[in-house]
Amino acid sequence: MSALHASQIQKLVAQDALQMPLFDQQDLAEIEHPDYPGERLIVCRNPLLAAERVRKRGELIAAAEKKLSEIASATRRKRQPLRGEDKIGYLIGKALASSKVGKYFRWHVFTDGLHWERDQCRIDADTALDGIYVLRTNVPAGQLDRDQTVLAYKRLAQVERAFRSLKSVDLHVRPIHHRLEKRVRAHILIGMLAYYVEWHMRRALAPVLFDDEQRGAPRRSPVSPARRSARALSKACTQRSEDKRTIQSFSDWMRDLATIVKNRIQPTTRPTASQQHGLDLQCQTVVSKPTQISSQVPSYQRTRL
Repeated sequence: MSALHASQIQKLVAQDALQMPLFDQQDLAEIEHPDYPGERLIVCRNPLLAAERVRKRGELIAAAEKKLSEIASATRRKRQPLRGEDKIGYLIGKALASSKVGKYFRWHVFTDGLHWERDQCRIDADTALDGIYVLRTNVPAGQLDRDQTVLAYKRLAQVERAFRSLKSVDLHVRPIHHRLEKRVRAHILIGMLAYYVEWHMRRALAPVLFDDEQRGAPRRSPVSPARRSARALSKACTQRSEDKRTIQSFSDWMRDLATIVKNRIQPTTRPTASQQHGLDLQCQTVVSKPTQISSQVPSYQRTRL
């Protein structure tokens, strides 16, 4: 199971294999294409993701336009104007490199100036595909229908989260460079066992963690984003559980539980047989005649005794 790249999705649209009217009444459709024999293509459209991408693209384009306007203004200033195609081209590349929106502009560099404009056709083409992703799988529909396919793909995020937790966040099982195959397998096994223990601990500590205890509940559509339950939102807001206990993250709980220790104290020397007999005699005297001893001790030392 995998997802198609943007260029592959655009190719499907160009060949009319993927038509936008499919999503007028639904957000999920299954199609076939000769370029993917023996595979099923699950097409999904998330309107919330589409709106977010439109917003982000607009902000990036506006920021890039501001930088391009500054470069153009530098070529027209009276004092030390910017000159040279190489210098102007270098500044354009530097301005657009970080935002990665250079494909949405057309520009022409002169020795003493710069002319640029938006490529609105390219922007509209990419906007039409916002929120659309296509999954490909060779699993038969009888074994995994389209809804289950989308949910299975989204669960891959849990695998990535587990790997991140295994290596850096919680367990810190750093890579150890082994050479022998059995040692590599042993290292992987130890890491998986550690994560298995953590998984059980998270389930047991779920009432006092920020984790959503109702994760995996049925939702209207597998394409729609998962929403946190009211109980999880309440825990995040008040940082208290239903029984008014403090809510902490799993890392904080590990640091808190690590303060619990068990100390076993062993004296460095042992008394000899005669020394032990002398100690036993003193203990017998203190227990049998506490009044006599107390009367022989000065008053300012009785409290200490």
